[in-house]
Amino acid sequence: MRRAPRALTTALAALVVAAVATGAAWYRLGPVTRATVWAEDGGIFFRDRLAFGADGSLFRPYAGYLHLLPRLVVDLGFARPVDQYAVTVAGACCVVVGVVAAAVFVLARDLVPAWPLRLVLAAVPVAVPVVPVEISGNAANLHWFMLLLVPWVFAARVRSWWGSAVLTLLALVAVLTEPQTLLFAPLLVVGWLRTTRGPEGSRLRALPVSIVTAGAGAAQVVCALTVPRLSPPGDPTVRDVVHGWLLIVVPSAWTRQVGTVADAIARHGWWVLVVPLVGMAVLVAAALVVGSWWARVQVLAFGLGSFVVWTAALVANLEANGHWGEVAVSTLAGSGSSRYSAASAVLLTSGVVLAAAVVADRRSWAGGPRSGTAAAGSVPRVTRAVAGAAAGVLAWGAIAVVVAAAVTSAVPGVTQRSNGPAWAPQVHAGEPACRADPGVVLQVRTAPWGTDVPCALVLR
Repeated sequence: MRRAPRALTTALAALVVAAVATGAAWYRLGPVTRATVWAEDGGIFFRDRLAFGADGSLFRPYAGYLHLLPRLVVDLGFARPVDQYAVTVAGACCVVVGVVAAAVFVLARDLVPAWPLRLVLAAVPVAVPVVPVEISGNAANLHWFMLLLVPWVFAARVRSWWGSAVLTLLALVAVLTEPQTLLFAPLLVVGWLRTTRGPEGSRLRALPVSIVTAGAGAAQVVCALTVPRLSPPGDPTVRDVVHGWLLIVVPSAWTRQVGTVADAIARHGWWVLVVPLVGMAVLVAAALVVGSWWARVQVLAFGLGSFVVWTAALVANLEANGHWGEVAVSTLAGSGSSRYSAASAVLLTSGVVLAAAVVADRRSWAGGPRSGTAAAGSVPRVTRAVAGAAAGVLAWGAIAVVVAAAVTSAVPGVTQRSNGPAWAPQVHAGEPACRADPGVVLQVRTAPWGTDVPCALVLR
């Protein structure tokens, strides 16, 4: 009888988190950005939808893989008046990010029982300062957010068949949207173990998620092997990867002005970056010592995932590599973020916040069975108390930095679409020409390209 009220409370909390995260994502874009169509949203996705319809374009490969979620968002854009296409796509993408935040909030409750800390963790895909610059509010970059979602979906304890159905749907959409989600496939083992060991555990409940992940993953692999990519592959050096991660990804976790960190390093030395890196490393190490086995796996998954996703981006895309290992740090003073650094920064921030939440939880330092680790129980009580207090200060400090970075960058800032061109005014300006000749095709500019809009859509 307790399960029904608890499920209702969880559902209501998830709805609140989704609504607030959606609204925050929408607000952070700013009016011009959300009114402007970006890249493939007005390019290949728009043209494919025109040429092949909803059914023919949904599973049509592009750039070597499938894009289920962006295709669905573009379909929604076509279902509404064409002059509202930009804001429809932007709004739908913000809703997707809200759903991701809500899923994290719910699925992380076993690791982070304190809801304020879990709220910070769930807010990461909205709150990281560089997210609105390019990857938020457009369908072309929705796939990056799936990389944050799948670690929680794959490692989830499946408590009911209804829960299994929801997780299976999330896994299906995520994997059919982003092939790099397969990097987190080993976490399916965690989900199986947690489901089997749980009080409500039933091994078969974890089966649908695994089957769907395997099937969708196989479809992505086939596409990767049979559909050529348009962008040439990169050939980064180890120094390019490491220096780029340190100088571009890590600063992206707390500032939009990534180049200011390189400028500070050039002026004052590497300690500017070394100090926060040491703090993060100590925090992660503490979480690995006192956290449960699942906490250790999850923290490592986000931390390593950030570096692996960054490396994969540089290897797969020649344009992604800024050759950071070959240039002086001072030359990067004007560098900005990119969609590759933003996605990796979101994973890194999630790992740090999760580690901080684990360390800040008093149960982690209590010792004995409740802590989930034998290491805590083998340390003298006084030593545990001192270490716990010191680690707690560091953990709360890290959370404060994340919250402060989110608050200071909460207002709309400069994005790749800040200068427009806005979509709707161009469509409205072309309406007289369409009425005069319904066979005309409007040339509508987007950022950074343009698209042809048939008058049939304008006059619909």
